[in-house]
Amino acid sequence: MDNTTQQPVMPQLNRPAPDFTAKTTHGEKSLADYKGKWLVLFAHPSDFTPVCTTEFSAFATRAEDFKALNTELLGLSVDSVHSHIAWARSIKQNFGVEITFPIIADLNMKVAHAYGMIQPGASDTAAVRATFVIDPEGVLRAMLYYPMTNGRSVDEVVRLVKSLQTSDAHGVATPEAWQPGQPVIVPPPATLDAAEARASEGYEYTDWYFCKKAL
Repeated sequence: MDNTTQQPVMPQLNRPAPDFTAKTTHGEKSLADYKGKWLVLFAHPSDFTPVCTTEFSAFATRAEDFKALNTELLGLSVDSVHSHIAWARSIKQNFGVEITFPIIADLNMKVAHAYGMIQPGASDTAAVRATFVIDPEGVLRAMLYYPMTNGRSVDEVVRLVKSLQTSDAHGVATPEAWQPGQPVIVPPPATLDAAEARASEGYEYTDWYFCKKAL
């Protein structure tokens, strides 16, 4: 008998996100439904648990901020749709927060396995706190994995979406903890002549490879 633990299959950045069609608290949803919009797909280990409740409340509180960024939210766990509905009602009753985004009921763990959310070192039957940012073309642009014991920062997810959108719009990179309105990083030159010329190009110059500019 083979007792080898199956290793998770991890999705790849800058490749098409794994396709899915799944039952949710808002009816059936597919990845194709989000074409033309950014999508934040995020998993939680289980309904009716304290850390997950704080995370979902925070995502729901920031839902309008995500919408302003042309970004939809989609939750997931391996619980049933009825469990999701009961939990969402409990959050509204106990914390005054309405969960307005759909939650995937991934009982067969098909979506969770496709996105590498099932990590055998943490659990064989529950998803870790995985977050995926998918762009309007269905390309996976960012992944964050947190352990079951530690909650995510929703502020950081908002910041990450803004950062990705800024990089796409302006062909720049963003430094650590960047916020809109702060200088961005100019891509370093790719030739010796361009490196020599960089100091005279009007950027906030530190060295040939490290220059910033305002947008």
